[in-house]
This record gives sequence, structure tokens and C-alpha cells, in this order.
Amino acid sequence: MIVQSEYIEGNGFIAEVIRTSRIKTANVRVEEGAVSVVVPMELPQSRIVTILKDKNQWIKHKIVLHREAMPVSAKDYVSGESFSYLGRNYRLKVSRGHFKPVKLVQGRLVVTVPQGINQSNMVRNALVRWYKCHAGLKLRDKVARYAGIIGVEPAGVGIRTFKSRWGSCSNKGQVDFNWKIIMAPNRIVDYVVVHELCHLKQHDHSHSFGRWWNG
Repeated sequence: MIVQSEYIEGNGFIAEVIRTSRIKTANVRVEEGAVSVVVPMELPQSRIVTILKDKNQWIKHKIVLHREAMPVSAKDYVSGESFSYLGRNYRLKVSRGHFKPVKLVQGRLVVTVPQGINQSNMVRNALVRWYKCHAGLKLRDKVARYAGIIGVEPAGVGIRTFKSRWGSCSNKGQVDFNWKIIMAPNRIVDYVVVHELCHLKQHDHSHSFGRWWNG
């Protein structure tokens, strides 16, 4: 499977364009206020722009619903604020200009967004994308490492948003993790990964699970 990612500035939002060889039609998503459009590899950018224009009101409605549903946050998503990644705090640096996704540069989380009334929302969504991307990379790497030690083979690894848990294991062998766990220290992330992998041996928290969990 081939996947490529790029970004388009919409009317008050930034859309992540994900090109993949697995689909034949475009699919627009708004998850946690972040806009993405999954499209076939060769779909022209002009067609993607048209799709986003046609979906503009629907996209904005979804963004507003998410914003209203969010709990009050102490973060303003401006330069100087601190954000945690694997237990370490990094300062945010917000630059003005054409959108550039978040990068970790010399101990700072750097993002470039256009000036506008939705600037803080754009910065937040860019950070969420960055966290999800790195959660996917780090957690899949940890799963591969610990699965071999424990002697299990998960059917798949997913990155999701959970309201009140850090991970889950389905009876079909799928392990999913809350992307926010990537903010925690490495030892906590490892703990959660091993815990969910042990559920592939014993699905509940019975005495038998304790045997696997304690080695």
C-alpha cells in the first residue's frame, strides 16, 4: 500500500490530503476538529479543492460541534506554551505564513499557520495530527518489540481516541491505543503496551491474566 500526505489551506481550516492506492473515491473526514480528505493517488489537486469547497459548510459545522463539545482548556495554543511528549515538555513556537505541519526542532514544537480568527484552532489541530502520527510510529514499534518477547502476534494496531482509557484489546486480536498516551513518560507507554499485549493471552483481568502480566 502506498500512502502520501500533503496539506491544503481551506476557508478557515487546514485540510490534510492523504493519497492512497487503496481507494477509488474521495472521503472527507473531520475528527477532533482536524480535517482530512482521503483520495486516490492520481486525483488532481484542483478536484480536491472543489470537493473541499462543496463540503465547506459541512466541514465548518463539524468543527464548531467539536469545539463546543470540548472541555474548557487552559491552553491558548500560542508561542511559549508547553506540551508534553514521552514525558518531556517542549515549548510551542507559532510562526505566520503558509501552513507547515508541526516539527520538533531544537527542543521546540514549531508550526506555521496563516493569520486568522481560527488560528488557535489550526494550531491545536496541527498538534493533534503530529501527536497521532508519532503515536502511530512509536506504539507500533513498541508493539513489535514486546510482542516478540511475550510471544503474541496482534491482528492489528490502531490509534484511536478514548474518553476514559489508554488502550484496548478485542477478542479478534486487535490492539488499539489512545493517541494521548504518547504524552506520558516512556515507562508508562511501555506499561500500557505490555498490558494490552498480555490480553492476547488472557482477555480478562482474572487470576490467569495476572500470571501472564507478572511473567
